[in-house]
Amino acid sequence: MKQDVCVVVPTIRDYDCMRAYFENAREHGFDLDRLFVLLVTEDFCDVEEMEAMLDDEGVDGAVYDGSRREAWFEEHGLSSFSHLIPAASHAQTSFGLLYMWAHPRFERGVFIDDDTLPHAEWDFFGRHMANLDRTDEVESVRSDERWVNVLYQHADEHGLYPRGYPYSAMDEAVETDRQELTDVVASQGLWTNVPDLDAVRILMDGDLQGQAQTRTEKADFEGDFVADPGQYLTVCSMNLAFEREVIPAFYQLPMDDNEWEVGRFDDIWSGVFLKRAADVLEKDVVNGYPLCEHNKAPRPTFDDLNNEVPGLELNEHVWEVVDDVADDADSWETAAREMARAFADGDFSEWNNGAFLNHCGEYWLDWLDCLDELAGAEGVRAESVVAADD
Repeated sequence: MKQDVCVVVPTIRDYDCMRAYFENAREHGFDLDRLFVLLVTEDFCDVEEMEAMLDDEGVDGAVYDGSRREAWFEEHGLSSFSHLIPAASHAQTSFGLLYMWAHPRFERGVFIDDDTLPHAEWDFFGRHMANLDRTDEVESVRSDERWVNVLYQHADEHGLYPRGYPYSAMDEAVETDRQELTDVVASQGLWTNVPDLDAVRILMDGDLQGQAQTRTEKADFEGDFVADPGQYLTVCSMNLAFEREVIPAFYQLPMDDNEWEVGRFDDIWSGVFLKRAADVLEKDVVNGYPLCEHNKAPRPTFDDLNNEVPGLELNEHVWEVVDDVADDADSWETAAREMARAFADGDFSEWNNGAFLNHCGEYWLDWLDCLDELAGAEGVRAESVVAADD
């Protein structure tokens, strides 16, 4: 079977968690030859040990620290775009998206965080791939606030809202129905053990080590669902599969490494963009299974709070910016460019750090130009291969 799935893992800690994912694949009969595992790390990490882990597991892949990423941009004639990948940030997952774009054999991508483990009862990779192929019926969810809490199924019991859920959309009235899936472009698996909350909510839950004391269990999740068209939801990249086609609209924005010190919203805001584009293009985003076990390492909750505060007000409004654009878009690239332009050209001066959204829009437009150059270069390479074969 051909290698068609790129697994992107941002890691500076427990890259050995991938051994559990490979073992899960073997136990469930998923063909590991389909995977190329891209470990995105830093110069201060042990690249050789990471490579040795992949070799020991017999899984194809590569490791890119900061120096190797810079060299990759130079080799592809893209040095002018190296700023797109922020330093020392989880948003470096965007490098994985560029790597996928540069290699057309990758039809699908998977994001995995290094503080997670698969649940043994699910074929982790197989379930995600099956989700992307689904055409059956699932539960559909909506609320009067136009936001769906991905933890809605037992929210009355645990009272949790995930990281990135707007505070203004809380206490929503939820309605459910059924919807037939037609074209799934993303599969978001949820998480047991440590819930993915923001620092304010973790503090309210009484924890100073970055981990909510209220935990989630398998029983808190009752199957898959979609948010209705026109509804938004949080998308966390710790357990996520997606189709190649979404990459223009899925840029993980330049968090942490910016003058406004905004961080922690890379996957959240990219998920908003993904959902808006998916709705316009009549695509589906499935949420639920396979679950993963989230074993977040202890760290001061106030550190996360300091990273999140500069963007908290913006997070209340980002979805409103994209909700008014791209109505007539007929492709992911068109939808992405219209949303990026709305950020680049908008006046957000009434919000704290509003200029950061202009910054994001400019970077997103650069992102689309970079993808265009990569696609053009790959086309030239493909033609050269054909000519050589002739």
